[in-house]
Amino acid sequence: MLGSDKFGHIKLAPDDAILQTAIAFRNDSHTDKVNLGVGAYRTDEGKPLLFRAVKEAEKQILADPATNKEYLGIDGHLKFNKLAQELLLGESSSAVLEKRVASVQTISGTGSLRIGAEFLSMFFNPSCVLISRPTWGNHITIFERARIPVKYYPYWNPKTKGVDIEGMINALNDAPEKSIVLLHACAHNPTGVDPTPDQWERIADVMARKDLLPYFDSAYQGFATGSIERDAFAIRMFISRGFQCVISQSFAKNMGLYGERIGALHIVCRTSEIADKVLSQLKIVIRPMYSNPPMHGALIAAKVLEDPALKNIWLSELEQVSQRIIQMRRVLLEELVRIETPGDWTHITSQIGMFSFTGLSPAQCENMIKKWHCYMLTNGRISMAGINSRNYQHVARAIKDSLQIREKL
Repeated sequence: MLGSDKFGHIKLAPDDAILQTAIAFRNDSHTDKVNLGVGAYRTDEGKPLLFRAVKEAEKQILADPATNKEYLGIDGHLKFNKLAQELLLGESSSAVLEKRVASVQTISGTGSLRIGAEFLSMFFNPSCVLISRPTWGNHITIFERARIPVKYYPYWNPKTKGVDIEGMINALNDAPEKSIVLLHACAHNPTGVDPTPDQWERIADVMARKDLLPYFDSAYQGFATGSIERDAFAIRMFISRGFQCVISQSFAKNMGLYGERIGALHIVCRTSEIADKVLSQLKIVIRPMYSNPPMHGALIAAKVLEDPALKNIWLSELEQVSQRIIQMRRVLLEELVRIETPGDWTHITSQIGMFSFTGLSPAQCENMIKKWHCYMLTNGRISMAGINSRNYQHVARAIKDSLQIREKL
């Protein structure tokens, strides 16, 4: 081959833990295998869910003679942006009514976070971003790639298996000036533990006093409790108190549009004039990255949100999805109690959303995988969507057995 070796110095990158778990599950031929690492909803039959509202929206879109495949603008589908904004903030939000929100369509939640981080790096000059420990692993890399120093605030209390609210408040009190604070709007990933409304107020109090910038990651609106409004409580409360903030929004989970990569970025500003300027600069950030976002997912989400009948069907389906997750939490806890599993496992039902932080050690997680074919992350996180009426007993037995693994604790 001509010339010197241009790429021979490159080292093999480590596998992504979540994706590698999925591959290992697929390659396992055991009949009782369970995928507890899946980050997508599954029915009780273990199948992906295509929402009826989404299916009907697609039918209407394809039947519309005006449907085409032209480029969208840099900021995406404008009707979708407006509807997504109203769903998240509320139609009566002062920020919405006063046009103080700069919104752009993004490539799902990851793309939204990446655009948001890059924008803040360029125009906010942050001292750091404070991220919960633990958090979704991609959060850290996204902000590091945007050249924003990453620091952490305590979040998970292993003794109470709840929010370490005092540790979090203390860390926020110690945050340097011009800090961004990344907050999970609801259904915290990976712990499944959210602050109470009173705790959210305390968080807002210290952030207001310290003049910190809230950055909400909203990946599960409606999926956590089954209620769009309840799952938006923290975001709406912060805005009602006058905070300027940044919000990344995804429709992967709550509409099942994982592969369509549909999301949005919203920046709540002090005035509509500032919002216009922010929007203009967001377009400058987006243009050299991917020029403009894909159309199909935006058409689907916009159709569901603007059509009252489809929206009602979707909201009903979303509540059913949430209730199935809650039911699986309940039956797993009941089975753990029935087979006399050591310890208190009530955190299984007190946690919320798709994931549960079990408290299992890495060695115990390895036992779950190797002996019981229950595939999960070694940090102890399990996806409740992977549990169904046919495998919850197997999972409970696996947990009980794995607790005997003590030598590496």
